[in-house]
Amino acid sequence: MKLWVLALLLGLGIALPQIYGLLKPGKFGEMLRKFPRSEFWGFVLMPLGTLWFLYNLKTDDISDFAAFKPILFIGFAVIGFGSCVFVRDFLAVRGLAVVMLLLAKVVLDTARWVDTEWRLVLVVWAYAWICAALVFTVSPWRMRDLIAFATANENRVRLGSAARLAFGVFIILLALTAYRHAELQAAGQ
Repeated sequence: MKLWVLALLLGLGIALPQIYGLLKPGKFGEMLRKFPRSEFWGFVLMPLGTLWFLYNLKTDDISDFAAFKPILFIGFAVIGFGSCVFVRDFLAVRGLAVVMLLLAKVVLDTARWVDTEWRLVLVVWAYAWICAALVFTVSPWRMRDLIAFATANENRVRLGSAARLAFGVFIILLALTAYRHAELQAAGQ
């Protein structure tokens, strides 16, 4: 995948929900507060993260682990899907953390070869996901507390939505200008 397409998708993914947050902050805040303990999102994100991780494990060509791949594959499948049965508390947060780690891998792998300093915006954002995912995996209630703080009143919801919308638009603009230009230049050489 090209970095400009990935950045465009990420920018749209972060920006579009914020429009709803600006228009209906009360309902948006309520939806966000329900997320950490949502079984629906847990049963969507954890299997998604597990399958995505298993796909990466199967397709990666790391010779150090080649002999152990079948054992690792079975072990991670049992852990990922077993979490949906035995670790249901804050499953949505844990599932989101797995997806954030895997998405960060995609961003870092894609941004590595693009010759523009602006790629560092996505790289830093990806490392922020990694740090957040590690914290939320170990202590998922911190996401609940963070969301509770950010949605304590409608003004906070509006302010947070406006900031995320601005950041999403910034990423979209980078995708359509700096990243696309750098990749077109590299293709023309």
